[in-house]
Amino acid sequence: MLYQIYETQRSFMEPFAEFAQAAAKLYANPMNPLAQSPMAQRVAAGFDLAYRLGKDYEKPRFDIKTVDVPTANGVSEVAIHERVVIDRPFCELRRFKRFSDDVDTLAAIKGQPAMLIVAPLSGHYATLLRDTVRGLLAQHKVYITDWKNARTVPLSEGEFHLDDYVNYVQEFIRHIQAEHEHVHVMSVCQPTVPVLAAVSLMASRGETLPITMTMMGGPIDARRSPTAVNNLAMNKSYSWFENNVIYSVPHNFPGAGRKVYPGFLQHTGFVAMNPDRHAKSHYDYFLDLIKGDDTHVEAHRKFYDEYNAVLDMDADYYLETIDVVFQRFALVQGTWEVKSPSGKKELVKPADISGIGLLTVEGELDDISGAGQTKAAHDLCTGLDRKRAHHLDVDGAGHYGIFSGRRWREIVCPAVAAFVAKEHAVAKEKYYAVQMKSASVATEDVADDAVKPADGKPAVTKKKASVKPASAAKTSSAPASTRAKKKA
Repeated sequence: MLYQIYETQRSFMEPFAEFAQAAAKLYANPMNPLAQSPMAQRVAAGFDLAYRLGKDYEKPRFDIKTVDVPTANGVSEVAIHERVVIDRPFCELRRFKRFSDDVDTLAAIKGQPAMLIVAPLSGHYATLLRDTVRGLLAQHKVYITDWKNARTVPLSEGEFHLDDYVNYVQEFIRHIQAEHEHVHVMSVCQPTVPVLAAVSLMASRGETLPITMTMMGGPIDARRSPTAVNNLAMNKSYSWFENNVIYSVPHNFPGAGRKVYPGFLQHTGFVAMNPDRHAKSHYDYFLDLIKGDDTHVEAHRKFYDEYNAVLDMDADYYLETIDVVFQRFALVQGTWEVKSPSGKKELVKPADISGIGLLTVEGELDDISGAGQTKAAHDLCTGLDRKRAHHLDVDGAGHYGIFSGRRWREIVCPAVAAFVAKEHAVAKEKYYAVQMKSASVATEDVADDAVKPADGKPAVTKKKASVKPASAAKTSSAPASTRAKKKA
């Protein structure tokens, strides 16, 4: 019932928000005589603020048109084409394809690593990671999970569970591996848990794993340094969440009747964590409008266009996350079983993961995932080579600071890029070694086949055939950078 009341209120407020927007433009228009009155700027600023407080925020766009890519001759600008490569009922796998007609630039980007960014499904859209995507595009082929608003998914598409999330991640990893023969995986916040589960299950089955896992600000072990968010999830019962935050989608949406955790409730929770800071931010916005400070005004609008855009989460997925991650701690306790698409239950065993690199990242001032929660992944992945397992603490960074903003661009992104580049080089060397060994065996097998003529005369000794696969043939004495281009 609460969702219906909210929608009624929003529909009622919509005309007033549109009026406020029109009035703000009217009083700010220099061609209007009223704009010359002493109070015009304050009136226009007040109406503008009222409009932004009352408007409905839709899903933003990534809107990444170009990025700068380092090349042998400096830096080159490449165009970005955003496209969906896999479309599932609750998620799209989105790729940011880079284009250029410069030969040197093409040579630079062809052999770069493929990166899958698993965005959080915890209230905001994947566009919250716009800065993350932009930073990684300079040196990686980037894919991202773009989760859909559950209220737009018809009931005919079925339910969505935490197990489905894990299975989606595995499907996306396999798809990228098929396209590029490898993949690196980055998870930000909430998906650190299902991503670790997905890779663990692949390891247990003997599948090809990602070359690296980068985990940032996630609740691998929410018992460590619990925050206000963790305490709420841990101290309220499962039935409390089921009875107090789960509602049915109203009839005016495609997903009518679906049980969800509504976005507007999540947004209320976000604001309630720091109400004073948000109030001050809006008051500063009002003052900046009066002063005509366009730089700060635009920065405020961009931030809140993203922050206020929220999505509904399917109830099954949300409640299972509360149960598995924050109440039973099933991952760290070793009791989490995930149902595969075929219906088989498999135990998640992070200790089975081996032969890959691991990087965990935490922010010093993170008020959502406390200190040590992400680093706990190292304690679970006991099968990893300790020399390939790393941790980064970012001084002065809050939760959003580790994947967006100045500290992301200056500290975290370069560290991630260096880690991925190093592990990618190691993986390529191992791949070439295996290919060369296979080629050597194939050569010996061909040479050992004696050819006997029909007349019974002694076989003519044949020269050994130099059989090499294409990849091995290209690994002669050429420099490593040249080999990488040719391999790609």
